[in-house]
Amino acid sequence: MALMHRFFGHVSQCRSIGRVVHANRRPTVAPVTVTERARQKMLEYLEQQPTASGIRMSVKRRGCNGLSYTFEYASKKEPNDEELSLDGAKLFIEPRALMTLLGTEIDYVESKLSSEFVFHNPNVKGICGCGESFNV
Repeated sequence: MALMHRFFGHVSQCRSIGRVVHANRRPTVAPVTVTERARQKMLEYLEQQPTASGIRMSVKRRGCNGLSYTFEYASKKEPNDEELSLDGAKLFIEPRALMTLLGTEIDYVESKLSSEFVFHNPNVKGICGCGESFNV
């Protein structure tokens, strides 16, 4: 089940797998995969924000169905963040969001009417009508 969510007011399709960095006692397989178009868009956003070292991904309780994906610029990796190196872009995942996101593919899709990041999360059990929130 796919969940669509807007990221920075915009939101492509190839496959690229992130590599886990500093994973002494964590899985060697990345918890999420990022398509090439999504990686390129993340790099584009990071170039516009020179003080950011990466993008932090988390899941917050909100919306009509319980949870919503959030992205924010990150100036540094927090101590317990999972860090993925994506050939030039860094994605930091909050530890509380990790189990919810396992197996998720992040894509970036453009159409005539919108452009947005799309999350293909196998853990999602339900999505609200507007597509902004989900439950697991």
